[in-house]
Amino acid sequence: MFENLSNKLTKSIRNLSGRGRISESNVRESMEDVRRALLEADVHVDVVSDFCENVVQDALGADVTTSLKPGEEMIGIVNQRLIDIMGPVDSHIMLVEPGPTVIMMCGLQGSGKTTTCGKLAAYLKKQGKHVVLVAADLQRPAAVEQLEVVANDVQTNAKGTGQVTCYSEPDKCGEYGTATGVAVGVCKRGVKFAKKSNADIVILDTAGRLHIDDALMTELRGVQKTTTPHQVYLVVDAMIGQDAVTAAGTFHEQLAVDGVILTKFDSDTRGGAALSVKRVTGVPIKFIGTGERFDAFEEFHPDRIASRILGMGDVVSLVEKAQEEFSEEDAMKLADKMASGKMTVDDFMKQLKSIRRMGPMKQILGMIPGVGSALKNVQVDDKQFDRIEAIASSMTKKERSDIKLLGKSRIKRIAAGSGTNNSEVNKFVKQFEMMQKMSKQMSSGGMASQMAALQNGGMDPSAMGDLAGMGRGSTKTQSHKKRFKPRKRK
Repeated sequence: MFENLSNKLTKSIRNLSGRGRISESNVRESMEDVRRALLEADVHVDVVSDFCENVVQDALGADVTTSLKPGEEMIGIVNQRLIDIMGPVDSHIMLVEPGPTVIMMCGLQGSGKTTTCGKLAAYLKKQGKHVVLVAADLQRPAAVEQLEVVANDVQTNAKGTGQVTCYSEPDKCGEYGTATGVAVGVCKRGVKFAKKSNADIVILDTAGRLHIDDALMTELRGVQKTTTPHQVYLVVDAMIGQDAVTAAGTFHEQLAVDGVILTKFDSDTRGGAALSVKRVTGVPIKFIGTGERFDAFEEFHPDRIASRILGMGDVVSLVEKAQEEFSEEDAMKLADKMASGKMTVDDFMKQLKSIRRMGPMKQILGMIPGVGSALKNVQVDDKQFDRIEAIASSMTKKERSDIKLLGKSRIKRIAAGSGTNNSEVNKFVKQFEMMQKMSKQMSSGGMASQMAALQNGGMDPSAMGDLAGMGRGSTKTQSHKKRFKPRKRK
């Protein structure tokens, strides 16, 4: 996400790095490149003009910190202005007492509204809430059946102690042009069902159209008037750029939308919608969809998004994802095994599966400061991990406990069973044994010099290869120890 914009913005700001100081001429020169990058990212022209002028004024009026270079100073200014145009945002859903809290979902056909209803339900189920999904899209073929499947899938597979059920009236479905009052009635009865079920939240999945028309708005206003929802969320496809902003403005005029949910956010390399919606329409982005799975759904945090755009990573989101997948107890057990060099293939596969559940590997690595920009031209193939899992699954329990048992005949058998070849299995074995050695060395104190490096300004991505030499007394490791000495605090 934001890949193109991120590359161009950081390149434009980096041009100031060689300057001795910030001046009006070099700032305006740099901002011309930024302006061009934002327009190419499909950001609204008024937002671009205001943003660039505000950054120039901030830069010229700033008291430049002597310890920072002009490029670093500009990154701070641009970062704050990016946060300003996207926020402030409060993603929390205010619940009413007595319940249920009614949330009305609306949007154009094809925006991913029904799937987003399921994602929102999964998000609330994780919080222990009882959610009822109401299938009120009677226009699109199989929309009701789709929501029923989604609700069942979330109830069965999504994490959390909450409950998710679906209220539907399949017999009310008809061809395109079903009377508006029918959908309104389904919503009304769905809310009554939720009250009887003692549900905390009811989500109304309303019908969409290929474009905004009177029939769509009449139906939505009818649902709103009858059910008096506490929140109205507009679901918008982030990939349509300025059309998303236009749609948000029109829906807001008719329904007084409380928030926007941007879908397909992981595929939006431009970012125009995310940077324009709040400033142009006044409607905040509440959530973003970052993948196909039900857990690929995040609260929208402008400060974290600004950091991603500027290539500074998003450590907070990464930690939150990790906390959902890794328990402290399991982490301590694994640390003990790694320290003693006794980590097994089963331990490794358990961790790998947990990491994969966090999202695509390139997306996860991109959240680490400095790594995202280093990976911009690198193709990370997640299918590699499918092959690793296949190799591990083809081993016996004894072999996974002690990988040293693998000889030529066993490797041949594993390759045949996993659909790979001998060289791939051998490569996995060597890499795993190397990882066992490295983890033991790191645990015994070899990480000290590298931690000092990180604390004193970070490590250049080109130095990542030196990690392989840690604790082995290599010349590279020794040079790092000399180069990165902890600063004495005054």
